[in-house]
Amino acid sequence: MDAFYASVALRERPDLVDQPVVVGGSGRGVVLAANYVARRYGVRSALPMTRVRRLCPHVVVLAPDYDTFTSVSASVMETFREVTPLVEALSLDEAFLDVRGSTRRLGPPARIAERLRSTIHDEQGITCSVGVAATISVAKLASRRAKPDGVLVVPPAEVTSFLHPLDVGELYGVGEKTQALLHRFGLLTVGDVAHTPLDTLQRAVGHHLGRELHHLAWGTDRGELHVSAGPHEPEKSMGADETFARDTDDRDVIVRELLRLSARVAGRMRAAGVAGRTVTIKVRFADFTTITRSRPLGEATDVTVEIHRAATRLYDRLGLQRARLRLVGVRVEGLVPRATVHHQLELGEPDRGWAEADRAVDRATRRFGAAAVRPASLV
Repeated sequence: MDAFYASVALRERPDLVDQPVVVGGSGRGVVLAANYVARRYGVRSALPMTRVRRLCPHVVVLAPDYDTFTSVSASVMETFREVTPLVEALSLDEAFLDVRGSTRRLGPPARIAERLRSTIHDEQGITCSVGVAATISVAKLASRRAKPDGVLVVPPAEVTSFLHPLDVGELYGVGEKTQALLHRFGLLTVGDVAHTPLDTLQRAVGHHLGRELHHLAWGTDRGELHVSAGPHEPEKSMGADETFARDTDDRDVIVRELLRLSARVAGRMRAAGVAGRTVTIKVRFADFTTITRSRPLGEATDVTVEIHRAATRLYDRLGLQRARLRLVGVRVEGLVPRATVHHQLELGEPDRGWAEADRAVDRATRRFGAAAVRPASLV
């Protein structure tokens, strides 16, 4: 994300967009993030606030709202996982995605990058920059060069022409001390490092670092991701958001969207063989203010109707009469393996019901496509 903390904070203060703004603690605190206007004055993350005020006396300091940062980050990561399950999150605002398995469905990587950027901007009101390459380090450098709010693709055939003119300090993971060490040996550019014999480089900086620098300089570092949860491990929660084409306060429209999202989430849960114990809705107003509400269920479920019923009740309890909404979301949490859930029939309840109907719909959509069977209100 571009200047993540500052971008999220400025959603609530659009009047400050053209002014230098930092997010951080006052007094003796430090900068968590600076917008791009503030960066023109030399303001950067981790600078003491006293120095910031010397560099830019008219800077505006906003207090961090970690709950909002975490909520936005979770939504962004969920957007990533809708593209590919292979996501390596580095922090709240940065991740690597392996999209090799998504190109047949979504098109080439550059198109996937633009789709992600568009979705995040529409749903979260912030921008991001994307680097596309075959390895971790080159993708990272490309994303830096794309900032702010851009995309840069580095095809495999162009890796060396992209890397070798750069200062060695730009290599991913090379800090100031390593940069200074390499400069002392006369290795100023990435190309200098690349064309230094490996054994010579290792004698100068050490065996492990020398080998790592050699791979970075040729763009041959790792291309596989360290995904925290394996593709066959159940997620802790599943959810989906949708941004309306126009802000709306129409309950019928909102409830229909909650149904669409409930069906999407429930279908993913059934495909993964899990059921959930808590339903959460997210509501984002026209001014980007966002709230969430949760409701525990009597027992874990993967049934669309039950999830939608809980989501609708949560929405109605908010009492939003004329409040215009920008986005709604549905999330099911507390996921457990579906095989461990034993439904207790109530008196008079038929042996077969909505759960069997959902599975019949799943079979139909797998054979005939997602639009084959839908709730009548969504037709």
